[in-house]
Amino acid sequence: MDPNKRFWVYFMASKSRVLYVGMTGFLMQRVQQHKAGECEGFTKKYNVNRLVYYETFKYVGNAINRETEIKKWRREKKVALIEKDNPTWEDLSEPWGKPMQLLTADSSLRSE
Repeated sequence: MDPNKRFWVYFMASKSRVLYVGMTGFLMQRVQQHKAGECEGFTKKYNVNRLVYYETFKYVGNAINRETEIKKWRREKKVALIEKDNPTWEDLSEPWGKPMQLLTADSSLRSE
């Protein structure tokens, strides 16, 4: 088993806040599939393409158990979990793939 392998339980939402809960071993790839409309069914039908929450797990069994647990919850409890860390339901994947400015020890934070 790869000691660096991780699994994610994640919430995708539409702009109107229709929710989908899923589990994957490849979060970035799965989110890109949702965004591209490649996931047939519910998420494509309701345009559920914004990552609003995720949790990371080392063991697949723990991720599956957590996904199963969350799927049994009422909507209000799911919303509370999202809003605890993401109160405005921002798309957490929005900055993925965009250029980043890396600061080094000699970088200045001053404007010149």
